[in-house]
Amino acid sequence: MTTTQSTKLTAAPIEAPKKAHANPAPKATADKDKPEVVTLDQLARELKMPPRDARMLLRLAAKQTRQYPTLGKEHVARQPWSWAPGSKALEEARKALSTPLE
Repeated sequence: MTTTQSTKLTAAPIEAPKKAHANPAPKATADKDKPEVVTLDQLARELKMPPRDARMLLRLAAKQTRQYPTLGKEHVARQPWSWAPGSKALEEARKALSTPLE
């Protein structure tokens, strides 16, 4: 025998997760002075050059694995250039952007 009425499934209401407001992020106030990452735009402004030229030079430098070993390893293709402050790849990027093309 078939029924023509549809049966509705009832589910328990979904509760939103409760947030703990005990400690308001003290870490955020201490890290305001330090940026989490250094972007290509920031580095280009620091070195007083257009970001487009900086990207071109970094692409060329990333191919030179003997001279800049970590620069090419840390950069992911089709992703923006960014580095952790104080990293070796950032030092190599600054070096690559400050040396003249031969």
